[in-house]
Amino acid sequence: MSYNQPQMAFNGQYIAGQWRSGNAGTVLQDYNPYNQSLLTEIAQANSADLDQAFRSAAAVQREWARALPSERSEVFYRAVQIIDARHDEIVDWLIAESGSVRIKAEMEWQAVRATTLAAATMPSRVAGRILPIDVAGKESRVYRTPLGVVGVISPWNWPMHLSNRSIAPALALGNGVVVKPAEDTPVTGGLLLASIYEQAGLPPGLLNVVIGEISEVGDAFTLHPIPKFISFTGSTRVGRHIGQLAVTGPTLKRVGLELGGNAPFVVLDDADLERSVNAAIVARFLHQGQICMSSNRIIVDAKLYDRFVEAFVERARGLKVGDPNLSDTVIGPLINIKQLKAAVERIDAARAEGINLILGGEPKGQVLPPHVFIDVANDSPLAQTEQFAPIAPLIRAEDEADALRLANATDFGLSSAVFSGDEARGVRFAQKIEAGMTHVNDISINDDPSNMFGGEKNSGIGRFNSDWIIAELTTDHWITVQEEPRTYPF
Repeated sequence: MSYNQPQMAFNGQYIAGQWRSGNAGTVLQDYNPYNQSLLTEIAQANSADLDQAFRSAAAVQREWARALPSERSEVFYRAVQIIDARHDEIVDWLIAESGSVRIKAEMEWQAVRATTLAAATMPSRVAGRILPIDVAGKESRVYRTPLGVVGVISPWNWPMHLSNRSIAPALALGNGVVVKPAEDTPVTGGLLLASIYEQAGLPPGLLNVVIGEISEVGDAFTLHPIPKFISFTGSTRVGRHIGQLAVTGPTLKRVGLELGGNAPFVVLDDADLERSVNAAIVARFLHQGQICMSSNRIIVDAKLYDRFVEAFVERARGLKVGDPNLSDTVIGPLINIKQLKAAVERIDAARAEGINLILGGEPKGQVLPPHVFIDVANDSPLAQTEQFAPIAPLIRAEDEADALRLANATDFGLSSAVFSGDEARGVRFAQKIEAGMTHVNDISINDDPSNMFGGEKNSGIGRFNSDWIIAELTTDHWITVQEEPRTYPF
């Protein structure tokens, strides 16, 4: 089946199945971070719009939850066909709005497709249990049911995927959804997805997209009484605030918080040099380093360190920098001027500390070329700050034990990587890393809809994907049936 691409203006909200303007009286201007062209202007929402979005989702959620599993699945199978048909539109929007280079935009399109396809299987995977109970003539059952309405607050770096990885499972499992995308990516983070699901036949009102200023809809989003779960992806600072609101507000809420990272990329003394260098380049510079799983610290055994530095710098120097729309560009723009200024300030501060900058260059617009610092102390601000920019700190480890100590010396624990010529040694090392995810002889940037995703320490609470997200977005209801008269104590 083929689908015609709808001509969407993307200049307002998507609430209660209607494309309409928000009522805040303010306008969000959405710019291309590479050439600063104006992509669209969005009439922003106020608190009344937010309230209508949540009430709309709640009004239709129960009927949706009663739909047959196959009926819910079919929406997602149709959505996959639409994602295929609208491939070019999606990729072009990701490049234009989020500053994705074409390579990364294609990866994100594939991730959105895979997550949607995985969601299509979820309606038939929700299972309850019948459990033994020590009461005569009684049956004990645990039913698993949808939570109700899920609130999703998504980031700008992989906007479409990181919105959809919560939206698709939540809807597939019988919930309603309200999503607040990042102000830098309102289209790819929300409105584009809404148009796809609308085209796929999702009942009106189930999915709502609210775009507004933080002062108007920020805290109100989490404090609203209707959502039972808040899924947030973003900084640890904001995640802590949302977590506090969720437990101190008028209604207690579950939260899923995927927060910051400071991923170590460890190269042991028996690692293949070329393989580890090539992987480290991708792990550090993919999407300009604006990924929570990026290898933020590259830790190399002293026996390989000098050769690794030479090869790494040579590879980094050869990366094409500039127009993200060109197929061979590797480093495109940072998302906004605020991110660029923060990156330049960190570079200047590191140089002032005397850290050796071996590769650098001046920004052109919002495009910052690769920067490589060597002999970086692991406890320095440069190493302990999540860069979210194409800045690579290289750290020398004395030996394997020192490499492990350095890897774990961080408040974060999202992803990590270790390279070794001995698989068993690599796995033993991986098991000692304090993180939710570790990849042996591969980059720290890995996500698959059939496998668990989540972090430890200050990198978050909760898990995404497959059975883990099914557990997060449903709830257990214990029901017993006393099948024969019971003798009570009085």
